Amino acid sequence: MTGHEIAALAFLLIAGVSSAAAAPYIDTSADRVKTPLNVGWKRIGTIRPRGTGEIASSRLTVGCETLDRDYTVFDEYKAYLPPLGVKKIRLQAGWAKCEKAKGVYDWKWLDEAVDFAVANGIVPWLETSYGNPVYPGGGSPGLLGSNPTSPEALSAWDAWVEAMVTRYRGKVNEWEIWNEPDHPSQKLDPETIAELSLRTATIIKRIQPGARIAAMGMASNSNTAYLDRFLKVVSAAGKLDLFQWVSYHSYDVRPEDSYRGVAKLRELVARYSPNLLLRQGENGAPSTYIPSFALCKIYWTEYTQAKYDLRRMLGDLGRDIETSVFTIIDIYYDWGRDAVLNKKGLIEADVTKKAVRPKVAYYAIQNLAAVFDDTLQLAAGFTCERTTAESLSVFGFRKGGAARAELVALWMDGEAPTNSFATTPVDLTFTGAQFRNPVLVDLMTGAVYAIPAGSLSRRGDKVSLKSVPLYDSPMLICDRSLIPIR
Repeated sequence: MTGHEIAALAFLLIAGVSSAAAAPYIDTSADRVKTPLNVGWKRIGTIRPRGTGEIASSRLTVGCETLDRDYTVFDEYKAYLPPLGVKKIRLQAGWAKCEKAKGVYDWKWLDEAVDFAVANGIVPWLETSYGNPVYPGGGSPGLLGSNPTSPEALSAWDAWVEAMVTRYRGKVNEWEIWNEPDHPSQKLDPETIAELSLRTATIIKRIQPGARIAAMGMASNSNTAYLDRFLKVVSAAGKLDLFQWVSYHSYDVRPEDSYRGVAKLRELVARYSPNLLLRQGENGAPSTYIPSFALCKIYWTEYTQAKYDLRRMLGDLGRDIETSVFTIIDIYYDWGRDAVLNKKGLIEADVTKKAVRPKVAYYAIQNLAAVFDDTLQLAAGFTCERTTAESLSVFGFRKGGAARAELVALWMDGEAPTNSFATTPVDLTFTGAQFRNPVLVDLMTGAVYAIPAGSLSRRGDKVSLKSVPLYDSPMLICDRSLIPIR
């Protein structure tokens, strides 16, 4: 039997038992992602995925949100997390789920997620939201009208935060305060969320002085006026050093369009503090048409989802921004007649919240995680000349103490991701790069190709390649030693 046939048989066996979550179906064959891509160069291997136990650290997060409202089930997807290789997960800590009766905390559900992550070399970061209707003025457990407002509710909020940080301080070192306060459904003014953030961050730091905290999780990357008002309150209190990051979310159909707003956010943040960083805390595309939520009413496919997620995460890393993909599994918002399945997951789920199978995007992000750990850094002094007039994203990375770029990530970015796999041959000249044994890598499939003899030339500190086949999904040109190859 071929590897693919064995994987298919394993899936059938797993599907027939009730404990499917304990033995996830993950195709490990070299052709697990099938596309019509034809680069015309000899394929010499495939990226070997690396689990979280093989990776010391990285700046990649996968979203594990909505457990707090039971829109997903942790047991359905947890076994898919270690093989994915992404080193961080974002969790919403869910005050209303933790404290269903006043003063009585139930941590079991959150313990399961945090303990599993830590046991598997994954860094959990917890977001302290939403509200809790068990208290008058406690707010709702979801996006609409969620913040606590009454003195009783705010005092209970403080107690919950203190209890949570005390419980998890040996396991959780990264926190985020509030989800999308600038979202129109929340109607939260920046001064209010600034005061809530200050009181929350002060509690966290008192119990866990070394904690790293993200301020907000802004729904927009272009609402600089909102962020400016928030930072004015924090700055006036002399408390900017409470925060490591400002977290933002943004959903643009062409992912590269986000960076105009990101540049303005970065400029604004720098005016307040040279130490405050940006963090992309939530972003991802659906794998099919969805009627609502971000990037809705567009006919997405698993191919365009994978291209989008790769482009956005690499676009962030190429701009020195920590990055997240939303989300690990499809989310079922079980709202009765208004129920909807948000299909942004790397894993397909059905309306029973059962995991069905990994999507193309799961394998694409698995490939990305296998290569882009914290040993790769942006390369200074790297430039690229190209023959095409089409817009390209190009970023150079180096390994450890290397002086020059050893890995280049690049893709055609002029349009939103398409279902086309047609390539365009492009001549490239890199300055400030070195490749001892270069290969071409397609991140979606993980395919590794030899660069034909005569296609590469060197002159001084310049390296030139002829007729590199590029398309609208990221490819790598890099030293073979940087790629784990099966």
